[in-house]
Amino acid sequence: MARIPIAEMSFSKVYPLLVQKAERKGRTRAEVDAVTCWLTGYDEADLARQLERGVTYRELFDEAPAMNPSRALITGKICGVDVTAIEDPVEQNARYLDKLVDELARGRALEKVLRKPS
Repeated sequence: MARIPIAEMSFSKVYPLLVQKAERKGRTRAEVDAVTCWLTGYDEADLARQLERGVTYRELFDEAPAMNPSRALITGKICGVDVTAIEDPVEQNARYLDKLVDELARGRALEKVLRKPS
């Protein structure tokens, strides 16, 4: 089976998996929404509309009102890949989101997950 590029993956199909990852560790969908909105600039209603539309990751990020400039403060590895070394911006943003949800699932406080410039 051919591998689907992250940019072409349906965000609507991946999103429930991100929520499940967080909920298994006692976190909430609202917290997943908070990190998603922080990253993309969507409000909750706009995020819900994007999910209803069945957008791809590319569409989600291309249509984002304001990608958070502090996302560059996200470092580390996700799936063994250093997020700062990813060249494709759509894939990098998708991995940033995955990293934020991972940090939530590991019990990190939401205030720490949502990076702020020093």
